[in-house]
Amino acid sequence: MLASPRESANTFLMKILLAASELEPFTGPGEFSAAIRALSGELLVRGHEVSVVLPYYRAARENGAAKAKRTGAKFSVPVGGARFPCVIREMRAPNGVQVFFVERDEFLDRSGLYGTEESDYQDNSARFIFFSKCVVELAKRMEPAPEILHTHNWQAALVPVFAADQQLAARTVLSAHTLAYQGNFWSYDFGLTNLPIEYFSPRGLEYYGSMNLLKAGILYANSVVLPGPRYVGEAQTPAHGCGLDPVMREQAAKLEGIASGLDTAAWNPATDKALPKRYQSAAAKSANRKKWLAETGLTPDGLQLLVVTEAMNDDGMTTLLPALDRLCESGACLAILGKVSSANLAGMEFARRRHAGQIAWLPDYDETALRLALGGSDALLCPAPVIPDAGVLLRGFRYGVVPIALACVGLQALAPAARDGAGFGFPFFKETPEALIDAVRHVASVQRDSIAWNAVVDRAMAADFSWAANAAATEALYTAILAKAGLLRAA
Repeated sequence: MLASPRESANTFLMKILLAASELEPFTGPGEFSAAIRALSGELLVRGHEVSVVLPYYRAARENGAAKAKRTGAKFSVPVGGARFPCVIREMRAPNGVQVFFVERDEFLDRSGLYGTEESDYQDNSARFIFFSKCVVELAKRMEPAPEILHTHNWQAALVPVFAADQQLAARTVLSAHTLAYQGNFWSYDFGLTNLPIEYFSPRGLEYYGSMNLLKAGILYANSVVLPGPRYVGEAQTPAHGCGLDPVMREQAAKLEGIASGLDTAAWNPATDKALPKRYQSAAAKSANRKKWLAETGLTPDGLQLLVVTEAMNDDGMTTLLPALDRLCESGACLAILGKVSSANLAGMEFARRRHAGQIAWLPDYDETALRLALGGSDALLCPAPVIPDAGVLLRGFRYGVVPIALACVGLQALAPAARDGAGFGFPFFKETPEALIDAVRHVASVQRDSIAWNAVVDRAMAADFSWAANAAATEALYTAILAKAGLLRAA
């Protein structure tokens, strides 16, 4: 029987098992492995009993996990017509989280995680079917049993399927950090799952004749987490659903948008060594403008606008280029970071030359340039819909760069409109040069009142998109799932 969550003064304490194919530092750096480290660590800080299970890759063995000890737990799982023994190792990560490793050299002792530089491993379906089965077997042997199985990306997406098939009491959550990679394999690999044939159907693993692991996980998980409120809406569209948009629309009731956490230690204007003057408030931010203007050759007067083309679904130039003359006539300066489409190259170069001192273009910028830009700019201008994960926006908020952005699904949740002494976003509602110009003029008028402007900037800097906030939202989701199932009760 599922152990009840342990109740404290502030929350119900839960036993949580996260299953992922990467975890920093054991699989090296990367956004995904860092996300698993940060989330598991913050859940632990919140008082929960947290474990992470991942494959015992060669990379893990060579990167600090050699000290992982065998637990004594041994079992075998079927993968198609063969059974494969598994050994479970265990250790503590540097952040104190308990880490389990699934050991099977035949599948995991390789030079790469998913393949070589030339191609993916041909048996990746078998490798991660084996891993997912081992996760479920581990959960069945844990005492007390985990209340939550939280799996991540396609590599662990079959855990909710196997858990449902074996009627585990634990509730399952699947985080799809991206929809671009889905674990799509030919139909013959379905036999490796050892599931009844009815699972290879539109209500299971089958998708347009292939076996799609991520799609199956979405169907069987109790909840599906996407990286932010923008993603929930966009994932249901053909443009951003990566072929899964019909599934996402059908499963819309179980989709949750939880913004990916920002590494607030790495992106912190109070400690950023790239900035000439570190700051913690709007009043101290202006000292960085001189350095940024020297780097770009922009004039010091007027509203300093920053455009990062990678922050949008396209480069935004269709709307921005026709507006540049009037923006510059109003006194605004624009720094444009990132490449533009070939169709807009000539227009971009002409505008840069026509408005020397008011337009700077850095097509090949680096991270240091972005940090200086955030420190020296007033507003982040997004003429096209921002990308679903909105990473650049979150960094901008942290550095006191307010968004002037085309209104799109989920934007209000990220950047509430500035009005009546609240919010810090300045949306415009038509994708036209005229609407963009009006929005910029409005922001310039707000900036002329230094007290009001500093208040808006301070609110942006105070917005919490840390991993702590992500963990709090994730905890609330766990609690809601357990309550719905009638499993949330005092010990």
